[in-house]
Amino acid sequence: MQIILQLLLLTVGFVMLIKGADWFVDGASKLADQLGIPQLVIGLTIVAMGTSAPEAAVSINSALKENAGITIGNVVGSNIMNVLVILGLTAAIRAIEVKKSTIRYEIPFTVLITVVLALLGLADNTVNRRDGVILWGLMLVYLLYLLRMARKGQDVVEDVPQITEKDTPLRLILLIIIGGILIVWGADVTVNAATELAYLFHMDDRLIGLTIVAFGTSLPELVTSVTAAVKGKADIAVGNIVGSNIFNILFVVGTAALITPVDYSANFLVDTIVAVGAMVLLQICVLPKKKLGRLGGVVMLAGYAAYFVYLIQ
Repeated sequence: MQIILQLLLLTVGFVMLIKGADWFVDGASKLADQLGIPQLVIGLTIVAMGTSAPEAAVSINSALKENAGITIGNVVGSNIMNVLVILGLTAAIRAIEVKKSTIRYEIPFTVLITVVLALLGLADNTVNRRDGVILWGLMLVYLLYLLRMARKGQDVVEDVPQITEKDTPLRLILLIIIGGILIVWGADVTVNAATELAYLFHMDDRLIGLTIVAFGTSLPELVTSVTAAVKGKADIAVGNIVGSNIFNILFVVGTAALITPVDYSANFLVDTIVAVGAMVLLQICVLPKKKLGRLGGVVMLAGYAAYFVYLIQ
């Protein structure tokens, strides 16, 4: 009975996180637009970072509660799942075109920052505030890159939600407040339920973070990518997923580390190697034809299946 209750609470927490992030981004981006902030800036900040809001809320909450395994496990697990499961499933449905900039710059950059995270964490088994500053410095570099690409006419961010007649300032402010409350509250519910499940199943925080929590916080990307594939618009999937992985490491871990030092267990070395391997596999699959075909998608899904077997042994 206790297990069913915690699974139910975990599901409720995920729904609160996802809906809260959706409302917060919608309200904040529209209000910023009404205040005269350029849509490009809104897209590069509020909208882009909003996709990582569930991961950020859960990771920061976990760090504050000293559940370090969930903090890092959520980010590393989400990044592995984003590439091997979400892109694998999307490509299995429909082949995905990949932009040259994603192949030349964004995938290698993701590999680089994943290695940087591991080096910072393994140096003293902690991602501390100094490390957080380094990650945020790299984050600013990435934002400048996105700004440069956008000015060249490259479509590098999701569209900013369009204002309608019902979007009064009061309504948008309420959306921001309610969305923010749902994100914070949802993170608290999620972390508490995940911690309790880890205890009930005799699993460590790392495994819960890498699997259940990572899956829940990756649901927005999963729904978006698979829906795009079904509608024949799968070409947006790779760029969005790679961008999400970059934000997860630099924005989520960087922000968590600035608030409170985050423990980084040596056990995460294998998971980090898998995260790097997933990006390298993606690069290998897309290089020949600038697309991720169905065979590549199946290979990625098989890769995650092998990793999952390793985790539960």
